[in-house]
Amino acid sequence: MVTTNSSRELDRMRYTVANCALGRVLIAASERGVCCVRLGDSGRRLISDLKREFPSAGLREDAPALADLAQRVVAAIDGGAADAEIPLDVRGTAFQLRVWDALRRIPRGETRTYSQLAAAIRQPRAVRAVAGACAANPVAVLIPCHRALRSDGGLGGYRWGLERKQSLLASEGSRLL
Repeated sequence: MVTTNSSRELDRMRYTVANCALGRVLIAASERGVCCVRLGDSGRRLISDLKREFPSAGLREDAPALADLAQRVVAAIDGGAADAEIPLDVRGTAFQLRVWDALRRIPRGETRTYSQLAAAIRQPRAVRAVAGACAANPVAVLIPCHRALRSDGGLGGYRWGLERKQSLLASEGSRLL
Protein backbone atom coordinates (compact mmCIF):
# COMPACT_ATOMS: atom_id res chain seq x y z
CA MET A 1 0.00 0.00 0.00
CA VAL A 2 1.26 3.47 -0.83
CA THR A 3 1.30 5.85 2.12
CA THR A 4 0.83 9.55 1.68
CA ASN A 5 2.00 12.74 3.24
CA SER A 6 -0.18 14.96 1.08
CA SER A 7 -1.41 16.93 4.07
CA ARG A 8 2.05 17.95 5.24
CA GLU A 9 5.27 19.25 3.78
CA LEU A 10 8.30 17.03 4.19
CA ASP A 11 10.41 18.51 6.96
CA ARG A 12 13.62 16.57 6.52
CA MET A 13 14.87 14.43 3.68
CA ARG A 14 18.11 12.59 3.17
CA TYR A 15 19.29 11.79 -0.32
CA THR A 16 22.00 10.05 -2.26
CA VAL A 17 22.91 9.57 -5.89
CA ALA A 18 24.13 6.25 -7.27
CA ASN A 19 24.99 4.62 -10.57
CA CYS A 20 22.55 2.18 -12.13
CA ALA A 21 22.07 0.45 -15.47
CA LEU A 22 20.03 3.44 -16.70
CA GLY A 23 22.54 6.15 -15.76
CA ARG A 24 22.28 7.92 -12.43
CA VAL A 25 19.57 7.52 -9.81
CA LEU A 26 18.69 9.86 -6.97
CA ILE A 27 17.02 8.31 -3.94
CA ALA A 28 15.52 10.57 -1.28
CA ALA A 29 13.86 9.44 1.92
CA SER A 30 12.05 10.92 4.87
CA GLU A 31 11.90 9.19 8.23
CA ARG A 32 8.80 7.35 6.97
CA GLY A 33 10.19 6.00 3.69
CA VAL A 34 11.34 6.71 0.16
CA CYS A 35 9.77 9.87 -1.24
CA CYS A 36 11.74 10.32 -4.47
CA VAL A 37 13.45 8.08 -6.99
CA ARG A 38 14.64 9.98 -10.06
CA LEU A 39 16.55 8.78 -13.10
CA GLY A 40 18.92 10.85 -15.21
CA ASP A 41 22.36 11.32 -16.65
CA SER A 42 23.69 13.90 -14.19
CA GLY A 43 23.71 13.58 -10.42
CA ARG A 44 24.12 17.33 -10.15
CA ARG A 45 20.99 17.90 -12.24
CA LEU A 46 18.99 15.36 -10.22
CA ILE A 47 19.99 17.10 -6.97
CA SER A 48 19.12 20.51 -8.41
CA ASP A 49 15.68 19.23 -9.46
CA LEU A 50 15.12 17.76 -5.97
CA LYS A 51 15.97 21.08 -4.33
CA ARG A 52 13.65 22.92 -6.69
CA GLU A 53 10.78 20.51 -6.02
CA PHE A 54 11.19 20.57 -2.24
CA PRO A 55 12.39 24.12 -1.51
CA SER A 56 11.31 24.18 2.12
CA ALA A 57 12.48 20.69 3.06
CA GLY A 58 15.64 20.25 5.05
CA LEU A 59 17.65 18.32 2.45
CA ARG A 60 20.85 16.55 3.43
CA GLU A 61 23.07 14.30 1.38
CA ASP A 62 23.63 11.14 3.42
CA ALA A 63 25.05 8.30 1.33
CA PRO A 64 26.18 6.19 4.30
CA ALA A 65 22.74 6.19 5.96
CA LEU A 66 20.99 5.40 2.67
CA ALA A 67 23.50 2.82 1.40
CA ASP A 68 21.29 -0.24 2.01
CA LEU A 69 18.21 1.47 0.61
CA ALA A 70 20.14 2.71 -2.43
CA GLN A 71 21.43 -0.81 -3.08
CA ARG A 72 17.87 -2.18 -3.00
CA VAL A 73 16.57 0.54 -5.36
CA VAL A 74 19.48 0.04 -7.79
CA ALA A 75 18.84 -3.72 -7.75
CA ALA A 76 15.21 -3.07 -8.74
CA ILE A 77 16.31 -0.78 -11.58
CA ASP A 78 19.03 -3.11 -12.79
CA GLY A 79 16.61 -5.95 -13.44
CA GLY A 80 15.75 -7.38 -10.08
CA ALA A 81 12.24 -7.44 -8.76
CA ALA A 82 11.17 -4.27 -6.99
CA ASP A 83 11.40 -4.82 -3.25
CA ALA A 84 7.84 -4.55 -1.93
CA GLU A 85 9.27 -4.09 1.57
CA ILE A 86 10.80 -0.71 0.72
CA PRO A 87 8.64 1.77 2.64
CA LEU A 88 7.24 4.61 0.56
CA ASP A 89 6.32 8.10 1.73
CA VAL A 90 4.79 9.77 -1.30
CA ARG A 91 2.54 12.77 -1.75
CA GLY A 92 -0.43 12.56 -4.04
CA THR A 93 -4.12 13.08 -4.46
CA ALA A 94 -6.53 10.29 -3.55
CA PHE A 95 -6.88 9.56 -7.28
CA GLN A 96 -3.10 9.37 -7.82
CA LEU A 97 -2.70 7.06 -4.84
CA ARG A 98 -5.31 4.68 -6.30
CA VAL A 99 -3.51 4.67 -9.66
CA TRP A 100 -0.15 4.10 -7.99
CA ASP A 101 -1.57 1.19 -5.97
CA ALA A 102 -2.95 -0.32 -9.19
CA LEU A 103 0.48 0.04 -10.83
CA ARG A 104 2.14 -1.75 -7.92
CA ARG A 105 -0.20 -4.70 -8.45
CA ILE A 106 1.00 -5.28 -12.04
CA PRO A 107 3.25 -8.34 -11.89
CA ARG A 108 6.80 -8.09 -13.11
CA GLY A 109 6.97 -8.95 -16.81
CA GLU A 110 3.45 -7.73 -17.49
CA THR A 111 2.03 -4.44 -18.73
CA ARG A 112 -1.35 -2.72 -18.67
CA THR A 113 -2.85 -0.06 -20.85
CA TYR A 114 -3.92 3.25 -19.39
CA SER A 115 -7.50 2.13 -20.16
CA GLN A 116 -7.03 -1.08 -18.20
CA LEU A 117 -5.65 0.87 -15.27
CA ALA A 118 -8.60 3.27 -15.38
CA ALA A 119 -10.97 0.29 -15.33
CA ALA A 120 -9.02 -1.29 -12.46
CA ILE A 121 -9.63 1.75 -10.27
CA ARG A 122 -13.28 1.83 -11.38
CA GLN A 123 -13.00 5.04 -13.35
CA PRO A 124 -13.00 3.77 -16.94
CA ARG A 125 -13.41 7.25 -18.46
CA ALA A 126 -10.40 8.66 -16.60
CA VAL A 127 -7.78 7.38 -19.05
CA ARG A 128 -6.02 10.75 -19.45
CA ALA A 129 -6.05 11.32 -15.70
CA VAL A 130 -4.46 7.89 -15.22
CA ALA A 131 -1.71 8.87 -17.67
CA GLY A 132 -1.25 12.09 -15.69
CA ALA A 133 -0.95 10.15 -12.44
CA CYS A 134 1.70 7.95 -14.06
CA ALA A 135 3.62 11.05 -15.13
CA ALA A 136 3.43 12.44 -11.58
CA ASN A 137 4.86 9.27 -10.01
CA PRO A 138 7.53 10.44 -7.53
CA VAL A 139 9.32 7.10 -7.14
CA ALA A 140 10.43 5.69 -10.49
CA VAL A 141 10.44 1.89 -10.67
CA LEU A 142 9.18 1.41 -7.09
CA ILE A 143 5.79 2.43 -8.43
CA PRO A 144 6.23 0.82 -11.86
CA CYS A 145 4.61 3.40 -14.14
CA HIS A 146 6.88 2.11 -16.90
CA ARG A 147 4.47 -0.85 -17.15
CA ALA A 148 1.67 1.43 -18.45
CA LEU A 149 1.20 1.48 -22.22
CA ARG A 150 -1.09 3.10 -24.75
CA SER A 151 -4.09 1.10 -25.97
CA ASP A 152 -2.39 0.51 -29.32
CA GLY A 153 0.56 -1.09 -27.54
CA GLY A 154 2.81 1.94 -27.98
CA LEU A 155 5.05 2.99 -25.15
CA GLY A 156 3.33 6.33 -24.66
CA GLY A 157 5.45 8.70 -22.63
CA TYR A 158 7.88 8.24 -19.79
CA ARG A 159 9.17 11.01 -17.57
CA TRP A 160 12.69 9.58 -17.67
CA GLY A 161 12.80 8.94 -21.43
CA LEU A 162 11.46 6.24 -23.70
CA GLU A 163 14.85 4.49 -23.94
CA ARG A 164 14.79 3.99 -20.18
CA LYS A 165 11.21 2.72 -20.33
CA GLN A 166 12.16 0.22 -23.05
CA SER A 167 15.18 -0.91 -21.04
CA LEU A 168 13.12 -1.43 -17.89
CA LEU A 169 10.48 -3.42 -19.75
CA ALA A 170 13.15 -5.53 -21.49
CA SER A 171 14.94 -6.23 -18.19
CA GLU A 172 11.64 -7.47 -16.76
CA GLY A 173 10.96 -9.68 -19.77
CA SER A 174 7.79 -7.73 -20.60
CA ARG A 175 6.02 -8.31 -23.85
CA LEU A 176 4.54 -5.27 -25.47
CA LEU A 177 0.89 -5.52 -26.55
